[in-house]
Amino acid sequence: MRIAAIDIGTNSVHMIVVQVRPDHSFEIVDREKEMVRLGAGGLGGRALTELTMRSALQALTKFKRLAESHEVDEVVAAATSAVREAENGREFLAAIRQRTGIEARVISGTEEARLIHRAAVYGVDVSDGAALVIDIGGGSVELTLGRSSQVRVAHSLKLGVIRLTERFVHSDPVTGADERRMVSYITEVLTPITEKIRSRGFARVVGTSGTILSLGALAVGEGRAVGSDALRNRRVSLKQLRRVRRDLTALDLAGRIGIPGLDPRRADLAVAGSILICTMLRLLGARELTLCDLALREGLALDYIHRNRAHIARVEQYPDVRRRSVIELAERCNYSEPHARQVVRMALALFDQTSTIHGLGAREREWLEYAAMLHDIGVHISYSRHHKHSCYLIMNGDLRGFEPQEIEVMALVARYHRRGLPKRSHGGYGDLSGTRRRTVRTLAAMLRVAEGLDRSHAQSVAAVAVAAGAHDCLLKLTPAGDTELELWAAQRNAGPLESVLGRIVRCEVDAKRRRQPGRGGTAAGRRRQPVHPGATTPRRRAAARGADDPDAPA
Repeated sequence: MRIAAIDIGTNSVHMIVVQVRPDHSFEIVDREKEMVRLGAGGLGGRALTELTMRSALQALTKFKRLAESHEVDEVVAAATSAVREAENGREFLAAIRQRTGIEARVISGTEEARLIHRAAVYGVDVSDGAALVIDIGGGSVELTLGRSSQVRVAHSLKLGVIRLTERFVHSDPVTGADERRMVSYITEVLTPITEKIRSRGFARVVGTSGTILSLGALAVGEGRAVGSDALRNRRVSLKQLRRVRRDLTALDLAGRIGIPGLDPRRADLAVAGSILICTMLRLLGARELTLCDLALREGLALDYIHRNRAHIARVEQYPDVRRRSVIELAERCNYSEPHARQVVRMALALFDQTSTIHGLGAREREWLEYAAMLHDIGVHISYSRHHKHSCYLIMNGDLRGFEPQEIEVMALVARYHRRGLPKRSHGGYGDLSGTRRRTVRTLAAMLRVAEGLDRSHAQSVAAVAVAAGAHDCLLKLTPAGDTELELWAAQRNAGPLESVLGRIVRCEVDAKRRRQPGRGGTAAGRRRQPVHPGATTPRRRAAARGADDPDAPA
């Protein structure tokens, strides 16, 4: 199964595409990022600007196309601080849904912290004790403390780098006075929390997300650019980060843009980020942190995997969304799987062996297969009129991957697997084109016979072989048990099939493969099983042709 996880952040929008492994870990197969600065104007309850929303929508449209190119099975998307606080946040989510089809949700700061922690402990070995995870975003900072994925303390604070930059950085380069005011404010907000965390204790500090990774790259690179692989699980000391802070605060924006290894798009926020992380580590009494390149988007993927293990197993079992959707509907309706699969097998055998007569193709074969799988789900409502209940459930069963016209054909085929034959006066059927009506009649006729071939629901027919001549069609049954009831029911249901094939249909047990006395089965099952006497009379065939005739009066 493949999942796309999207983080709609205050500073940037990120997406990863992951392949879920059998052990429920994952492998990242693609990633994409766009700096959109949603938080520029939207923090503190203000509205997101038209410009930033347009940029974000363009990025998300591109992400959706990329996800589709990877044939992902699920897209999970979460919006954080900027959308959470903006007065027009709901309208923005509605625009995302309308433009891209992505159902993004706003998550709370605490939930954001929990998901980031899940990602961090997935990417970093924390077996030596409790881990303190720090994530610095554009609008907020998340701190979590816990062992493995069990979070004991979680805080989300409005100390993001966009927020701090807008509030405290008023000159370029930043003045000493502005830097001191920022440090004082951060200290005031964080001290009660850091004291509580220090009292609980932790074995290591883990830092995630773009701001910390950018600062870590500067600390490790020492004047040269380094790749992301060189940062993974790398330990960076507070001493190194303080050196980075001194370098950044001494430069103006143009100078910071020229620093090797610093993303120019982060150059205006790097000063606030360096001041913030150094102050946090000092208040925590930590001398170093471990860099982690996993964050909220990976946490979203891991959380989805954890909550949907049964569904993921189903996706692996049935990768095709259409087939999976049919099976899920059948299971919701408590279908009899052995009977349904036997009817499918019989119906497809009839379809394949008469293909030169009916001329239908792979698409119609698939419709027959799924209609056969679902033909009896109406019993979930009531056995009485269950063919009509099946039709209703298929039409309204939220089958994914199908066009509406395909669902209608499958529903009608299931409806006509028993009782009344198709008529132009019937709702749905009468509205179809002549070609589609013929398809429904042909598939339903095969389904009627296939249903008869498991009349006892005992899967007594091992195989059916079709020998078609110019005027007749012989169905030879290979028995797997007592087939007397199946032989009778299939012959009784053969009238519509005779009509669509233009041949007399006869059913018999293959004499060479008949069960022999002493090998099991009832006495009736060992006798030669007669063709039902009224199944192929001229009157029955004429009635079947008249009822199936697309031009017959209603």
